[in-house]
Amino acid sequence: MSPSHIHVPTDCGTVTEILSRVGDKWSVQVVVQLGEGPRRFNELRRIVSGISQRMLTLTLRGLERDGLVTRTVYPTIPPRVDYQLTGLGCSLLKTVRGLGEWAIANRQEILAARRRFDADEPGSETKDNLRQSDAA
Repeated sequence: MSPSHIHVPTDCGTVTEILSRVGDKWSVQVVVQLGEGPRRFNELRRIVSGISQRMLTLTLRGLERDGLVTRTVYPTIPPRVDYQLTGLGCSLLKTVRGLGEWAIANRQEILAARRRFDADEPGSETKDNLRQSDAA
């Protein structure tokens, strides 16, 4: 598809805002985990490696605000809270899984491209090593 055939919405700010929400590191991981079924907060915190309690709270609130996640509180002692993907969240999960499959399928090609790029960059480790061996 050539760039002239890509439709760019007039309200790019909205698109950027939505992509920022659904494309950030933590939202993607939370959506993938909730794709396995409802989860409790602490369960998500254990599963999503490296996320802080505060960041998980902010991420879940943002996903809930955008209609991607529901929060259900059960009247038990202590209260039980489950998070689950909505229909909209499930449709996002399909896209996220597709991106993940693409990344896996193209990983080797991307790594090779990075190696070629890094080898051609001035100041890269490879060029520095070549210069040092030439000087010796």
